[in-house]
Amino acid sequence: MKPVIELLNKRGGTLWHARPDDTVFQALQLLAEYEVGALMVMDQGKVLGVVSERDYTRKIALQGKNSKETRVADIMTREVVSVTPNKGTRECMALMSEKKIRHLPIIEGNTVIGMISIRDLMDDIIAEHEQTIEQLENYIKS
Repeated sequence: MKPVIELLNKRGGTLWHARPDDTVFQALQLLAEYEVGALMVMDQGKVLGVVSERDYTRKIALQGKNSKETRVADIMTREVVSVTPNKGTRECMALMSEKKIRHLPIIEGNTVIGMISIRDLMDDIIAEHEQTIEQLENYIKS
């Protein structure tokens, strides 16, 4: 089981985030621009929450609110579940499944390292399985 920091290093260390005073519309523009499903909500380097497409759907669209008038702070998920960079990928998968979340910030002390998604973990598990299959096939052939 590899540490989750390896996934971040492989993907590059871009830290996409919104500010609590941004409008939800601005956050949606960032989600679209970066092709991601969630952003950390940060102020002065501190994580205050996470805002996701799910937050938008449930707290804006379904309630008939205006995304250009509503602030990110009003809809973000404030109880952030996070892990440290040395947490194992399988442990992260179990945590995300248990908490029913799709995005997991990686934080060391007071420093935000990045965020992984359930897709990042699934892609890694699939690649790991494919590598194991290839090794077994090569073993059988030799």
